[in-house]
Amino acid sequence: MIDNRNLILAIVLSLVILIGFEYYIGAPQREQLLEQQAQTETTQETATPTPQPGQADAPLPPGAVATAAGSSGLDREEALGRSPRVAIESPTMTGSISLTGARIDDLVLTRYRETIDPESPEIVLFSPAGTARPYFADFGWTAADRDIELPGSETLWQADGRTLRPGSPVTLTWTNGQGVRFGLVLELDENYLFTVTQTIDNGADTSLTAAPYGLISRTGHPDILGFYILHEGLIGVFDGTLDEIDYDDVEEEDDGVIQRTTTGGWLGITDKYWQAVLIPDQAQSVATRFVHTPIDNAGLGKYQADFLYGGGEVGPGATASVTSRLFAGAKVVEVIDDYQERHSIPLFDRSVDFGWFYYLTKPFFYALHYFAGILGNFGLAILMVTVIIKIVFFPLANKSYRAMAKMKKLQPEMKELQERFKDDRQRLQQEMMALYKKEGANPMSGCLPILVQIPVFFALYKVLFVTIEMRHTPFFGWIQDLSAPDPTTIINLFGLMPWGAPDLGILNLINIGVWPILMGITMVLQHRLNPQPTDPIQAQIFFYMPIVFTFLLAQFPAGLVIYWTWNNLLSILQQMTIMRMAGVPIGRGPKKPKSE
Repeated sequence: MIDNRNLILAIVLSLVILIGFEYYIGAPQREQLLEQQAQTETTQETATPTPQPGQADAPLPPGAVATAAGSSGLDREEALGRSPRVAIESPTMTGSISLTGARIDDLVLTRYRETIDPESPEIVLFSPAGTARPYFADFGWTAADRDIELPGSETLWQADGRTLRPGSPVTLTWTNGQGVRFGLVLELDENYLFTVTQTIDNGADTSLTAAPYGLISRTGHPDILGFYILHEGLIGVFDGTLDEIDYDDVEEEDDGVIQRTTTGGWLGITDKYWQAVLIPDQAQSVATRFVHTPIDNAGLGKYQADFLYGGGEVGPGATASVTSRLFAGAKVVEVIDDYQERHSIPLFDRSVDFGWFYYLTKPFFYALHYFAGILGNFGLAILMVTVIIKIVFFPLANKSYRAMAKMKKLQPEMKELQERFKDDRQRLQQEMMALYKKEGANPMSGCLPILVQIPVFFALYKVLFVTIEMRHTPFFGWIQDLSAPDPTTIINLFGLMPWGAPDLGILNLINIGVWPILMGITMVLQHRLNPQPTDPIQAQIFFYMPIVFTFLLAQFPAGLVIYWTWNNLLSILQQMTIMRMAGVPIGRGPKKPKSE
């Protein structure tokens, strides 16, 4: 019993620490980040060149310089109008490619909006140089021979088409004054994958050696949630190993550079739901880097992910080419899995942060995805998967509930022992253990259903939190986003008033919606079916636990609260059936315990 009490106390203490951290440290930190972001967005920024991709001692040709934010901080539309462009049109995005510098610097994800309001702005992924926060991809060449004129950020390319569409590639060309023609053949599929073939046609009289590169440059970064269960920042797979690097990790490097060499793999920048990732030729060795460059007087930094192929000699009249890919868009699980299989990209599915329990969390997602396709609703899929889990673990839960029913049946005898040995705790424990042994009861048996729920709870929480498929996904009634907390609260009279739940910072604990209250009620009902703990401290903990969980889970995604409520209801029905079969009275739950 003492071990049981210590276990419960440890659990409750952990919950108190989590709640305290969230509302006294986590929430204020996020508010501070939001304030800093608002300030920096209005600050004029000074351009700082980004170091050249490749080895540290490589020269700095103009083609490798990724320009930072312009000092003017132009409006996005104004910045787009400063260069001739090739339009981008696909079922998933719109945008354009700047012919000045041949940059993919304008991408809008048309299937996603900033809020659940269908009239809210579409998600903007890439923005051009000159805006407050440029974010773009660039492909070019570097060469050790400075006499070779290479295309750079100010080079004006020629295009053989006006619009890049799936099935309609566009070729960009530029010829230097030395008879060498550089080409970029751009292709786009139905989703978010660009294929970029870099070519050199050497029409000069002498050989040249040039190394192709690709880079992604981003000025600043979005507000980071700061949750340990989600990685946002720099990411890559190098020689088969996933490497997740936080923004501050590269900032803390002495030279602001983290270098890797790999054959096969990928690298880029990931957000919670979106990412931009470079995928070099999987058969070739490349030098890769993550780079941070401070921007003076701006309070921002510039982050770059780049790769550099080895330089190859191109003789007179010869042609050389290499093909790389760029993923820029939403982290849709099925799409990413398809790319991983079709293009043999190692661990590409890990760009969706399913976490340490990947082999549990991802199958859980696919189970939800499957039933959502049948039932037409992810909320119903959650209910269905819960039923299946109950069926799978029925024998274990059945055994546990039978043992709990036996414990409840023994409560009169246990109370008698408590009265008889109330002044001798050691003798009381001995008599209790003798009673359990005689009747074949196990006081720890009630923990089994909870232990089974823990991995399921974590897997569902992870799926709701990190997968874009759950973002803005409705259930029924007032739940229009399963990945967000229940929007009803006492402040808006549980949805009767035409305003949402305000952000109250530390006082967000009082924003308790209808579903968390329903969950709390089911927890109370379930606890009333359980045997009364003999230890007064345990009794008090179990009495107040439904209240603590109601306030705690009120801030969790609504889908998780719906799961917990439905799971409790199924457990109550199962437990009541077993208790009736065992002849145990139902409804005589514990009253509020008195402290000793």
